[in-house]
Amino acid sequence: MNASARALLAHAANPDSSDTVLFARLIGARIESNDLLLLGLDAGTFSALASRHFPGAPMDRPPGAMHATPHWAFVRDLRGLLMWHDRSATRHRQDALCLATIISAASLRPDHLWRDLGLGGRDDVTDMLGRHYPDLIARNVTNMRWKKFLAQEVAHARGVEPTCAPGCPGCEDFGFCYPENR
Repeated sequence: MNASARALLAHAANPDSSDTVLFARLIGARIESNDLLLLGLDAGTFSALASRHFPGAPMDRPPGAMHATPHWAFVRDLRGLLMWHDRSATRHRQDALCLATIISAASLRPDHLWRDLGLGGRDDVTDMLGRHYPDLIARNVTNMRWKKFLAQEVAHARGVEPTCAPGCPGCEDFGFCYPENR
């Protein structure tokens, strides 16, 4: 866990909550990279999330709106798919929407999903997805990489042929995941 995440947890309303720890790691990673915009949350949503989990934590400035992207439909559809499969009834509904937005926005970036989220590895993503979307991830029976799997699930939900997530072509392992596109 980076220093920014630890600083957020020092202000946490419930520092033992797995969601609070997760949000500290996700937000902390973006603070460290000096780009809160990559969370995909608008200023009001971000401020409300920070107030729920980290009241009194100093924030330089909340992110602005996410930049316009030709991949907005993918972000919208992935966020909807994640919300449809959310099984964390005990969580605040706005937290569920924030997490789905953060995951969806990360899918636009050109790396492995765990790096795009600022997590420590694939196991962190597996734990996060398993805690919040167990029915969805149970379908990943071939142990597909998470960004590829989520893009495939979006395509299935749309009733179209699966393609890669928008960020996949820029990843170092694109040829591994999509050998047909080499």
